[in-house]
Amino acid sequence: MINTEVGRRLKEIRMSSGLTQREVSERLGIVLQQYQTYESGRYQMDYDKIVRVCKILNVSADYLLGIDEI
Repeated sequence: MINTEVGRRLKEIRMSSGLTQREVSERLGIVLQQYQTYESGRYQMDYDKIVRVCKILNVSADYLLGIDEI
């Protein structure tokens, strides 16, 4: 499933945090290519990864998922 809005927000937040894709993927405990599929919107993260990435990037799940604009 393609979800480019979540991927766009994920990339935007990661970059503003000064982290590379590799750094985020390592903190999530996944391979770089898997993380890249999330940013590209080709695949969706499961619940556990959403929670973990929100903690890593210090962002709310509501913002990441496009529910909230703040």
